[in-house]
Amino acid sequence: MVGKMTARRFGARPPLARLLLLASRWFDEQSRAELERRGWPKLSAAQTAVFAHLSDFPVPPAELARRLGNTRQATSDLVQGLIRLGLLEMLDDPARRGGRLVCVTQRGVRLAQDGYVVLLKLEEQLADAEVVKQLHTLLAGLPAVATGPSKSQDP
Repeated sequence: MVGKMTARRFGARPPLARLLLLASRWFDEQSRAELERRGWPKLSAAQTAVFAHLSDFPVPPAELARRLGNTRQATSDLVQGLIRLGLLEMLDDPARRGGRLVCVTQRGVRLAQDGYVVLLKLEEQLADAEVVKQLHTLLAGLPAVATGPSKSQDP
């Protein structure tokens, strides 16, 4: 039934954007489950998205909200939950009086590194390694992917 609904709604060939979204959700679900098996706390899809939008440099909460496409309040709730888990911390912004910066803790870095390993293993499960490499190269060349999150806050 699902296949028929998809074919009717999208025609014989669904849009690439839909396929990428579904693939992203699959990777996220699989990686969160594996990280939990490895002893990491159970994270929501929204919480793992925070890590995808953080860089090596601390970022103001408003910039993180912009990157996530969330309100500041929703982002604040996500950040506070990750702070309670010891994965993020909030620091004073030395460049702005009263400003704050979100940054990843050492524990959060270890989680991100473990997540990277998990994602690579998931890629290995997919198909021919050459096909995965070609897809990676193709997607990395897309303008929105190549530029990544806003660099305006990164030194």
